[in-house]
Formats: sequence, structure tokens, C-alpha cells
Amino acid sequence: MELRELKSFVTAAKFRSISKAATDLGLGQPTVTTHIKKLEKELNMVLFDRVTRPIRLTLSGQTIFDLSQPLLDGLDSLAVRTSEAEERGPVTVASTPDIIPHTLLRVVKVFNSLYPNVYLRIQSATRSEVIGMVRTGEVDAGVIQHPDRGDDLHFEPLFLYERVLIAPKGHELLSTPMTSLDSIAKYPLLLMARGTYTRHILEQQLQKRGLQYEVIMELDSMDMIKKFVTIGMGVSVGPRLAIEEEDLDHLGMVSLANFLPVDQAGLITLPGKTLSTPAGQFISVLRDTFAASEPA
Repeated sequence: MELRELKSFVTAAKFRSISKAATDLGLGQPTVTTHIKKLEKELNMVLFDRVTRPIRLTLSGQTIFDLSQPLLDGLDSLAVRTSEAEERGPVTVASTPDIIPHTLLRVVKVFNSLYPNVYLRIQSATRSEVIGMVRTGEVDAGVIQHPDRGDDLHFEPLFLYERVLIAPKGHELLSTPMTSLDSIAKYPLLLMARGTYTRHILEQQLQKRGLQYEVIMELDSMDMIKKFVTIGMGVSVGPRLAIEEEDLDHLGMVSLANFLPVDQAGLITLPGKTLSTPAGQFISVLRDTFAASEPA
């Protein structure tokens, strides 16, 4: 017994007409007739009295109708509710603590205005943790800088990730040309936690040059680091994207593009992973937001 046979039977019973059932189901009349006859053969009973017009259910047919209709109604309801649930999400995106409150925030604002009923989850993690979550399917997508070039992940570059020196306004490092990283090592450093990529490559370069340096503060957020730099606790190295217009009232920055890599940053996804409709919508908004911000 197949679902389509039950559907043809129940619809014909409701309309008391094979032709009307065929029209409602979008099928040819011979197809509906075949479905009903096949069902009668499988059940070994006559379901319709075809002598009268319009057709009428036999006693056996009425019993099968009473049993089948709630089943089909439930399946229809299941399809509707499943579709509604998918439209609400959730969409889960992972990114790093420096990208989330600045670059990703703009995307979330646009997405929420377009799809206010979608449940959006943002998970903060290190770059390597984000890659791991995408790889295992724990999240729908990740937004990071300088991803591993593995064949198992797809990377779509969307913006540049440039590193800058961050110092209090009026600091002597801001008034002299930056010729190397040596001068940075002379000052107390405020950095993100160990394991973060920018800290890793900065320390790698300082150690390669045999420089002595002191990290006096490790924090989980560039926004917190900026506050402590502002009050003169030391200097920091972080992404240009973390510096907002209003920060420049209290802070200064110098590009380190000559000394530290300028990375591509963007979207990583797992090829072959089936994304929900809302996840696809989020990715479209992500692309459109960065496309709109590119210089003409």
C-alpha cells in the first residue's frame, strides 16, 4: 500500500467524484482510478459503490476512509510544521572574538532586519576551533581570517584582515616611522589569549628576532584591550577592523602590513553539507554586506 493510493482514495471520497479528485490532486483521471483499484486489490475489498452517481463509499470504504483521513491530515500538518520550523532556524555561525563585535555585527543587523523571526546563534571561538566546528558540521558556517587550505573545506574571501599597532593617543610609537617590530617589544604588551592567531604570529616574529618582550595582560576581547591601552597600560597589536571611528579620539594606530601578514578573511563552509533555507539566506546577506562595502 502506497501513500499516493490512500491520498487518491480519500480525495475521491471527499469529492464523491474521481474526476474532481484528479483535478484537486493535479493527476489524470486514469491515474486516480488506477490508484483506487490497486488499493482495493491490496485490501481485497470494494471501497466505492460505482453504480450510483455521485459515487458512494461502501461500508468497508467508510471504515478505511475513517482510518486514513486522520493519517493523511497528520502528514500534511507534519510537512507544514516542518517547513515552518526550518524557516525559524536556528542558523549557527562561528567566528573569532575580534571579528564578531565589529565586522560580523554589521551582517547580523542587516539579517535581523530582513528575517526577524529566524533564530540566529553566534559562537565565539579561536580560529582553529572555528575550523574544527565547521569541519564536524557543528555549525553552518564560519567567518575567520587565514583559514587552513585543506581540501575538505570551502573558503570564500570577503574582506582583508590587516594588523595594526594600537597605542594611546600621543604615544611616542605613533610619532616615529615604524621600521621594524623591535620598538614594539620595548613596551608592555596587551594581547589576546594564547592560541589566537594574531598573537601567535606576532610572538613568532618577535622570538625569531631574538627580542625580549613582556605580555602584562591577556584578554578575550579587543574591545577590553582598547580600554586598557587608552589608560596607558601598554600597547597592543590587533586587527584594523577592531578600531572604530570613535576609538581614534583616544587611540592611535600604525599599519604593520610591512611586518605581519595581511590575510584574506571570509566564509568557510563544509562542501556537501545541506544548509537550511535560513542558513543560505544568512550567507547571502553576508556576501551582499561585504560587496556593498567594497570601494567602487
